[in-house]
Amino acid sequence: MADGAIGTPAQLRDPNYTPPLARAVPLGIQHVLAMFVSNVTPAIIVAGAAGFGFGSNSPDFPELLYLIQMSMLFAGVATLLQTVTLGPVGAALPIVQGTSFAFLPIMIPLVAGKGVDGLAALYGGVLIGGIFHGLLGLVIGKIRFALPPLVTGLVVTMIGLALVKVGIQYAAGGVPAIGTPEYGSLLNWSAALVVIFATLGLKFFARGMLSVSAVLLGLIIGYIYALMMGMVTFDAIGTSWSRAASFALPVPFKYGFEFSFAAILGFCLMAFVSAVETVGDVSGITRGGAKREATDKEIAGATYADGLGSAVAGIFGGLPNTSFSQNVGLIAMTGVMSRHVVTIGALFLILCGLVPKVGAIIRTIPIEVLGGGVIVMFGMVVAAGISMLSDVDWNRRNMVIFAISLSVGLGLQLEPGAVQYLPGTLKVLMTSGLLPAALIAIVLNLILPAELADEATEEVSGGMAGNGEGSL
Repeated sequence: MADGAIGTPAQLRDPNYTPPLARAVPLGIQHVLAMFVSNVTPAIIVAGAAGFGFGSNSPDFPELLYLIQMSMLFAGVATLLQTVTLGPVGAALPIVQGTSFAFLPIMIPLVAGKGVDGLAALYGGVLIGGIFHGLLGLVIGKIRFALPPLVTGLVVTMIGLALVKVGIQYAAGGVPAIGTPEYGSLLNWSAALVVIFATLGLKFFARGMLSVSAVLLGLIIGYIYALMMGMVTFDAIGTSWSRAASFALPVPFKYGFEFSFAAILGFCLMAFVSAVETVGDVSGITRGGAKREATDKEIAGATYADGLGSAVAGIFGGLPNTSFSQNVGLIAMTGVMSRHVVTIGALFLILCGLVPKVGAIIRTIPIEVLGGGVIVMFGMVVAAGISMLSDVDWNRRNMVIFAISLSVGLGLQLEPGAVQYLPGTLKVLMTSGLLPAALIAIVLNLILPAELADEATEEVSGGMAGNGEGSL
């Protein structure tokens, strides 16, 4: 989709090339549109888990606006670290950073039902985890062996499986509505289904940015439907808009700061997975946009920026940031490798983050409408994990590792009461399901012999041993 009016083929492959401003600005905003919904969704889910999200009638509900604002602001700041760089920090590549879904299974049990009081420990974990994440840049090339597609694919799949329940709850009316006659009503589901069908229609039958921004456009269509059905009113929109400030700066340690072993350990362990994902995104950008492999300096710089961006966000009330894979695909689609284009998108995100009125409009989206988008997004997380697993050589050894890891991790998610007598810290980590699954997979992959006889799994496979050869 490269355009000669933007630059020559050689220029388009050059990260340091700056296209004409009239073309660079819309290209930069494209990157923001492609990740906008995914970027603010984790903040909305954390607020909902804590008890001051959509439909909660909590006096702390206005704090959701601040979390949304910080998601936009520090996604922009972290993106600037990648594109403009700060010493060794940043890859000097068109990498778009955004709030990561990967940490949600850790964050949700940390704040569950605690209101804003639960955020102090959360942000302690974000800050320390971010520092640890940045330090991984020193050794990222040496630890990749411990996280092959078997482990990363399992972890990403587990992240999606941990979150799909949230999408269904939102579509039915939200956690506060559980137990009421409105929960799961036809009206609620109709709004979610409008979003889902609109997203699918745009994704499969549209082209260009209409397809890339399908989730965002689907939410807009669902929002219009909600207006027509009276689920949100113009008065409510006007009130939210008028009460929000036109400009506001972030507040350091707004929710306090607390060291929680569970939070710190959880965020540090997830940093490994996030770092490896970033390595994959950097490699995808250089291969897709510049037709070359990523350098060690670029990979280390990207990891430093991941960690520093997350740590700074934690100080001001933002959530962990990571590179966004959908923007890697957008670079391949446009053929424009310029990091300065993404810098423009980062400046746009920062501007949105400094204007609370933007978050005030997002805050008026009915939870059922958001549920439709979340079902699509979290389902895609599961699909991305399965796609990673397609690169695994599905021999008997890997099948056993996957089976045990998934059984324990998913089982603890579904039945958290099974570890009710564990100390509080361990209980939080175990019931996430994600960390036990990841640890089991990593350890077993490192210590088990490379070969396992075919007949060794027959007695436990129930006749479904599988015959896949894998692609590796």
